Amino acid sequence: MALREKTVVKLRVQANGLSHSRTDIGIRDVSYSIDEPVARGGTNLGPAPTEAALGALAGCTNVIGHKCAAKLGVDIGHLEIEITCEFDRRGVTLEEEIDAPFVALRQVVSADGSLSEDDLRLVGDEVAKYCPLSKLFEQSGTKLETIWQKA
Repeated sequence: MALREKTVVKLRVQANGLSHSRTDIGIRDVSYSIDEPVARGGTNLGPAPTEAALGALAGCTNVIGHKCAAKLGVDIGHLEIEITCEFDRRGVTLEEEIDAPFVALRQVVSADGSLSEDDLRLVGDEVAKYCPLSKLFEQSGTKLETIWQKA
């Protein structure tokens, strides 16, 4: 009898704010730092919180992209992902509250697998349906453009 995985799970993060800019994060048995660059008073030991969010989107696109390609039975190969972001800093500088600080994101995903352009577009359509981070950004009001292309 196959085990059925739970559909809703609890995710846990432990965080220790070591200074005004550095937070050490623990997830499962993995640890890393979120920090500000030296120019903003940090120690540059990790990405800034906003940069970490963009990194999470790239990681999610990679994971869900591979899952979708496998489900479709196509060879996506390796993905290279480049994200550029238009970010409204008025909120983080405490100038004023901003509803959607990530104004626009442009994500270019290059796949080096043997799949066709049509299959790659289909993978992209599927990723848009299932990637929780892209949904998080879009539903917060961010304009998200994702371009899937052959490497």
